[in-house]
Amino acid sequence: MRREVREGVRAPGGIVSYPLENIFKEVAFIAYHFHWAKDTVFELSHKERHAWVKEISTINEKINAPR
Repeated sequence: MRREVREGVRAPGGIVSYPLENIFKEVAFIAYHFHWAKDTVFELSHKERHAWVKEISTINEKINAPR
């Protein structure tokens, strides 16, 4: 490990974690549309949450599409 990282002068490179703000947005979106408890949604993996967000968005697009 580089000295700057080890001594706390510089953060390590790469993605450390998924941004907390995005997690809250995903949880709120899924909980709102499916009426699931937030704890249930928080327990989903990132991949599962992202899949549900995409599915809900697809449903909303179909519902709101002009006929």
